[in-house]
Amino acid sequence: MADTVDEDRDHLHSMGYAQELHRGMSTFSNFAISFSIISILAGGMTSFWLGMVTSGPRVITMGWIIVGFFALLVGMAMGEICSAYPTAGGLYYWSAKLARKNQARWSWFTGYFNLIGQIGVIASVDYALSIFIGYFIRMFNDGFELTTWNIFGIYLAVLVVHGLLNTFRVELVKILGDISVWWHVVGVVVIAGVLFIAPSNKRGIGGAFDAAPEGMTGWTGGVMVTIYLFGLGLLLAQYTITGFDASAHVSEETLGARTEAPKAIVRSIYISAIAALVLNLSMIAALPKKSDVDGYFAIAFGGGGDLFLVNAAPRLISSAVGSGVAKLLVFIAIVGQFFCGLASVTANSRMIYAFSRDGALPGSKFWHKINKKTRTPTNSVWLGVTLAALVGTLSLYQKGGYSTAFFALTGICVIGLYISYAIPIYLRLTNPDFVVGPWNLKGKHKLVGWTALIWIGFISILFIAPLFWPFWGPFGETEFLSGTPDAYTVFHQNNFNFTGPLILIAAVFVLGYWSLSGKKWFTGPKVQGTREELLAIERELDAVEHGKAL
Repeated sequence: MADTVDEDRDHLHSMGYAQELHRGMSTFSNFAISFSIISILAGGMTSFWLGMVTSGPRVITMGWIIVGFFALLVGMAMGEICSAYPTAGGLYYWSAKLARKNQARWSWFTGYFNLIGQIGVIASVDYALSIFIGYFIRMFNDGFELTTWNIFGIYLAVLVVHGLLNTFRVELVKILGDISVWWHVVGVVVIAGVLFIAPSNKRGIGGAFDAAPEGMTGWTGGVMVTIYLFGLGLLLAQYTITGFDASAHVSEETLGARTEAPKAIVRSIYISAIAALVLNLSMIAALPKKSDVDGYFAIAFGGGGDLFLVNAAPRLISSAVGSGVAKLLVFIAIVGQFFCGLASVTANSRMIYAFSRDGALPGSKFWHKINKKTRTPTNSVWLGVTLAALVGTLSLYQKGGYSTAFFALTGICVIGLYISYAIPIYLRLTNPDFVVGPWNLKGKHKLVGWTALIWIGFISILFIAPLFWPFWGPFGETEFLSGTPDAYTVFHQNNFNFTGPLILIAAVFVLGYWSLSGKKWFTGPKVQGTREELLAIERELDAVEHGKAL
């Protein structure tokens, strides 16, 4: 192990950085971070409604296969670059090294879109988790109201807890990450087992390729509308399989990072896709029978004071099994989502730490500071948490919560991250001088890389497309909502997709900040010092850490 640590440190020195973070993560722990952020108990359940209301069970089933395949190509293309440059900065550092000209500008745009995407991950995961927690509280107390402000209060509390846990030594995050993997695996087995076996009057696995009832999103028409809705339904799986760049961001804390970080990226994708397919098949099997259209709508849109579409999954569980069992299964999902949010804050803090190390953020010296006792970037942790809290205020403008904020947050998350994935992949494809690391695609990088870029372009369009019929006013047949008149406002008030405008605003900010200020002082990744200076930094940190241990 000592030889591996020395090799990792020497390679980090060759990139100009000192070993400031504690390198104690194993291959499994690195994998656990990305696997936890992908979190099938989070995205696979909180976005289940998206598949339900678009193309139904068939897109839920096929989506994991289609999206899993293309996301794996994206991950493989990134893994090859990560093997050459295993640093906490990840993508923005890769862009600086791969660009043949304008290195600082490429690095700047990659870094800021990665940051925006990661904040979107934290916000969307913890916001959905808060809605699940609200539902769980109501399972014990019917008087608890699922209001926008109640959910936002839970959201802030969850963010604070995630921030606090990330301020301790990385060993705690490592332990919780390892537990998270097994919690997800066992949790999926338990939930899927119950939903496959327990319900006796439900749809069954034979309904895996059924279509959704017509009119759920207000879109009506022929083949083109059917194809359009199927494409939108793919976003269930695509939102879930994201954030796997986390393995790169914790590579400076990983043993044997040049091979183990790329492996973790790839494994987290295909294992998540397989497990999520099993989980969602069990949920499809527990749906009401095909003839029970009203029951299907009730699960998707709720009623009785619960109009949050995100709660479609717990509503499904509650309708399929007894109250006691439903509480257990929802609790399993909540804990899995909690681990997901925790890992998201971890990855984001490492990215902010590295980006600040190179002077890209306002107040970089403050955000880059390491807590010498814990060897963790505490200031970066709380910057990420604060930004996520601010983004979460988007949910407050709504009258009842609904889906608008969550759908916008998922769009910001995926588009922001995948743009930051696409830039270094493109630069690698156009740089013939790139020297591969020990983990590489063995000459297949062009096929893998260009296919990955096409897929990223495709999903970016889908995430800014309107989910609900985009024109203000009535939306065709609405008699299925006659028992819950408030649910009609789901269509009437929340028919606009804010993802596009928010991403455009973010792009204008990033470009404007670069043009007016950044280009004058940001030069890309910086060298912290000579080898002797890097060793001096490490000795100082080791002395403080050793002193605490004594």
